[in-house]
Amino acid sequence: MAGLSNGSPSPQALTVHGESRVLEIAFSDGAVFRLPFELMRVYSPSAEVQGHGVGQEVLQSGKRHVTVDALEPVGNYAVQPRFSDGHDSGIFSWDYLYFLGSQQARLWSDYEARLLAAGRDRDAPMPMKMSSGCASH
Repeated sequence: MAGLSNGSPSPQALTVHGESRVLEIAFSDGAVFRLPFELMRVYSPSAEVQGHGVGQEVLQSGKRHVTVDALEPVGNYAVQPRFSDGHDSGIFSWDYLYFLGSQQARLWSDYEARLLAAGRDRDAPMPMKMSSGCASH
């Protein structure tokens, strides 16, 4: 993950609101975003969610009630949340958090459209992964 781009707003305050399940982040340009944990989880920058290339994204569902159990700093450029569903491999740079906040309405719309296209419900549990190995009996 890249750090801050030249001239990018820097974070001034970061607050985890457990009850309302949002991460509030204020930036040096005056922007303040309230990012729902669900949005962060379904758009996690991890390979588990994003895949290893274009078209490899894994559509997430059943994340409406996910919480952030811990939020660890990563250097001076990012944070790494540990979500209540066990997901903890996404490193959220300040630039990425700003992107999520500034594009929140479009991202929600895209997410809902992808769910609809896949015939999946937002609250449906994630489908079981099929094992690639075969057991012989």
